[in-house]
Amino acid sequence: MKFVDEATIKVRAGDGGVGSASFRREKYVPRGGPDGGDGGNGGDIVLIGHEGINTLADFRVQRKYSAEHGEAGSKRNRTGRSGEPLEVYVPCGTRVIEADTGELIGDITSHDERLIVAEGGRGGMGNLNFKSSVNQAPKRTTPGTQGEGRNLKLELIVLADVGLLGLPNAGKSTLIRSVSSAKPKVADYPFTTLYPNLGVVSIESHRSFVMADIPGLIEGAADGAGLGTRFLRHLNRTRLLLHLIDVAPLEGTGDPVADAQSIIAELEKFNPELAGRERWLVLNKTDLLDEAAIDELQQQVSAALDWQGPVYRISAISGDGTRKLVGDMMTRLEELNEAEVEADKGDGEPYDPAAS
Repeated sequence: MKFVDEATIKVRAGDGGVGSASFRREKYVPRGGPDGGDGGNGGDIVLIGHEGINTLADFRVQRKYSAEHGEAGSKRNRTGRSGEPLEVYVPCGTRVIEADTGELIGDITSHDERLIVAEGGRGGMGNLNFKSSVNQAPKRTTPGTQGEGRNLKLELIVLADVGLLGLPNAGKSTLIRSVSSAKPKVADYPFTTLYPNLGVVSIESHRSFVMADIPGLIEGAADGAGLGTRFLRHLNRTRLLLHLIDVAPLEGTGDPVADAQSIIAELEKFNPELAGRERWLVLNKTDLLDEAAIDELQQQVSAALDWQGPVYRISAISGDGTRKLVGDMMTRLEELNEAEVEADKGDGEPYDPAAS
């Protein structure tokens, strides 16, 4: 199925049923009085996270969703049946935005998490509710209220712990193939990756994390060049970024130092907060250069970026250096998890991984 990470839909909750105007009519019960029941409530529209869905493609086909209306009340003080809520399943990681105002309605991040996006109307009141000492035979009722109607924008942001960042052909897809069971397409031309790929990296029993490979950036991506920055939002939920640098680009296709600087510049244009997230440098394709050349290139890149953080040397295609890289990532993610737990215990404020 084609990967689709954006969709716009229209939802309409059910209307409430009208209240009943009825009077008790039984033998030997003269002037029985009002007995009109209330109308039923309209059904809600509920979005539910489902881990078995990984695209919003279905919402490109069906764009309108309506819930059942509540039924009218009836005699003998019987309340009308409420409309059934309409349950719509979406991928985990779906953000729900009011399309007309841009307001964030909610974020569905886990399996079976429920989010009411449109509330059904309330049922109207039957005439029994209006009986009083001065009005023993009211004919007044109220109609049910209308259910909410909304235009919604759905945005899927993949749920991953580690995000891969780099130019096309930096080796991101090769790395995720090397360290996980994911099998993204790999080829020797730019933009082989056209949509995000996820892979589960297992270190040992009960120790694993999810890695995301997104389409590569090029200079000018923030202005729409290449595939633009459309897929960069998929890195927003990650806690650790790996910046892959091709140490041996094809002749005439780029300079590793300038390429590294251009990626950081595009990231800062897109989202300064994301640019400030913890990031590790990874020099890839080191099997194509000798040790001295790699040492010199590492010094040049570190100086150009004023880099003080970790630098790893790997060959994604051969697997050299990848075991240590994923092991260190697992350890760091566990440290971030522990810090998050301790922070939540301390002051109850959400933990900010960028502060670690």
